[in-house]
Amino acid sequence: MTIPKPIAEQARRLATQIDDLRYRYHVLNDPEVTDAMYDGLTEQLRQLEQTYPELRTPDSPTQRVAGTPLQKFGKITHRVTQWSFNDAFDETELREWEERILKMLEKSLGQRPADISYVCELKIDGLHIVLTYEDGTLLNAATRGNGIVGEDVTQNIKTIFSVPLALAEPVNLIVEGEAWLGSAMLDKINQERAKRGEALFANPRNAAAGTIRQLDARIVAERKLMLTVYDISSPNAPATQAEELEQLKKLGFKTDVHWRLVKSVPEIMDFYTHWRAQKNSQQFWIDGVVIKVNQKKYQEALGFTGKAPRWAIAFKFPAEQGTTQVQEVYVQVGRTGTLTPVALLAPVKLAGTTVTHATLHNFDEIERLGLKIGDTVVVEKAGDIIPKVVRVLEKMRTGSEKKIKRPTRCPICASLVLQRSSGAEKGVALYCANPACFGQELERMVHFVGKRAFDIEHCGEKIVEQLMNEGLIKDAADLFVLTSGDLEALDRFAEKSAANLVASIAAAKQITLPRFINALGIPNVGEETAADLAEYFGSVPSLQKASAEQLEEINGVGSKVAQSVRVFFADRKNQQFIEKLLKNGVRIERYKSLVSAGKLSGKIYVLTGTLQSLGRDEAKEKIKKLGGNTAEAVNKKTTALIAGENPGSKYAKARALGVPILTEAEFLELLKP
Repeated sequence: MTIPKPIAEQARRLATQIDDLRYRYHVLNDPEVTDAMYDGLTEQLRQLEQTYPELRTPDSPTQRVAGTPLQKFGKITHRVTQWSFNDAFDETELREWEERILKMLEKSLGQRPADISYVCELKIDGLHIVLTYEDGTLLNAATRGNGIVGEDVTQNIKTIFSVPLALAEPVNLIVEGEAWLGSAMLDKINQERAKRGEALFANPRNAAAGTIRQLDARIVAERKLMLTVYDISSPNAPATQAEELEQLKKLGFKTDVHWRLVKSVPEIMDFYTHWRAQKNSQQFWIDGVVIKVNQKKYQEALGFTGKAPRWAIAFKFPAEQGTTQVQEVYVQVGRTGTLTPVALLAPVKLAGTTVTHATLHNFDEIERLGLKIGDTVVVEKAGDIIPKVVRVLEKMRTGSEKKIKRPTRCPICASLVLQRSSGAEKGVALYCANPACFGQELERMVHFVGKRAFDIEHCGEKIVEQLMNEGLIKDAADLFVLTSGDLEALDRFAEKSAANLVASIAAAKQITLPRFINALGIPNVGEETAADLAEYFGSVPSLQKASAEQLEEINGVGSKVAQSVRVFFADRKNQQFIEKLLKNGVRIERYKSLVSAGKLSGKIYVLTGTLQSLGRDEAKEKIKKLGGNTAEAVNKKTTALIAGENPGSKYAKARALGVPILTEAEFLELLKP
């Protein structure tokens, strides 16, 4: 059929306009261009091609989606061997790589090159694709495969609108790039898969790889992949990597615009540090930075090892996934009573920080994972998200793993556990029916970290409550194994504030015996009584074994206090708590008595009112250094009442019992040697 000249011209204009809009939208990210602008034009061109099939060419915009699904992928032998990069994980390894290549160039050239430079590029976490063009038209596209032979994915790659079917120049070219899926599209795909009960893609790279391997190109087209090109691997490449990236852009490819030409390791580190902090700012995932020697003449001199180019290295960001072992699963009770299972992990490094906890969300999630205590698991920490267990490595099991049981009683107050009957967590979340449960445990924790106990800086009530709500601590002993990595993902925490809290906790691990006893929160035992117990028994084991009779021998310890102490230390839960504190690094200083054989030995004093020359704690310490004791209440055993300004009811009681009353001046005189 003869094609009328006006029709042929119209088809040419449509193809040119469609390709221009495609380039602006998918390559230049022009915000004024939308899919709708070229959808209608594409349909016009398709109708013309249906009427005049001779108009249809391999690079026509209508040929991006094939109609019939493939039965299987064919194979393509690469014209140029495909390599992977060696990795570096810190600055030391980066410097070692630079030193190696400089030595090799010195040996090859007779001296180290003074003009060597490097190109830093973002390492996009996608699927490696090789594109071959003949006379400027896309011939085929293949996966890396084994480096020699890859899968023919041409039909699927044609659906990617950032891939030009025809280049700006009629050149023969082989280029390499990364096919990737945007984070927003991943969320959409996973929502659809969840509705169908299908397994979710763990990350955009897995989704991109799964998409490229679809036999039906129409499915690939729906997922709107992108492809960023970064290398010309055929012989006709420019003289430098920087010029190569510019050339790719001119030919119509989508290239990453963030690359930088640098001349030293410090400049590389600046680029790396910036993008490590900004790696979540792009739609594509970034898992590191690729550093390439800029000059091709030096690349050729350096050559390749058995599997990688010597002239390039991938400087990887710290891993966001790792394997570790679940040591324990405990249940945290939140402010609203919700029970959240939390995994205590063997320390694992994720995203550059060490973490020891991971949320398990709820008991349905534990069943879905098939998780047991002792399992080896994959843990993931993405950006500012609290670490989570993403899968169990069942083949690592030894047979000693233990099943995790749903609780029927609250781990804090032993109240009944119920299931939510309404709200977003209906039928999933368990909760404690006792509304006072969380508040009581919070008060105990706040007392524990307070100034008269462990005195942990940067750990006020709001922080304690947050740590409890997030499931990072179920009791105060858990504080002492927290790491910066556990904290950095939380609201109000950043790298510095997390490090400050961890440092404060570490500093508080060493504690005096009186403060330790006070921190335990034994009912009816305050700071004064804690000091008396420390003075009398000298160690925690001795106090734990104390009889009621021994306890009541101490001045100020009556039958009620003695009973509280006995009940507390007889409780196995409290015994385990103390054992856990010691296991987690708490060290109780060897007790040094403040009491000496002094002139106040055997005497008991009570203070009331405000002293002008010294604080009450200081006054008590001075009495003890001279061998005396202090008490909170006045009784017949009291040696004297020390009365400051505005004395309270103790003053009247002392007068009624005939107990001597000392003024502040008389007390200060008493303290003199």
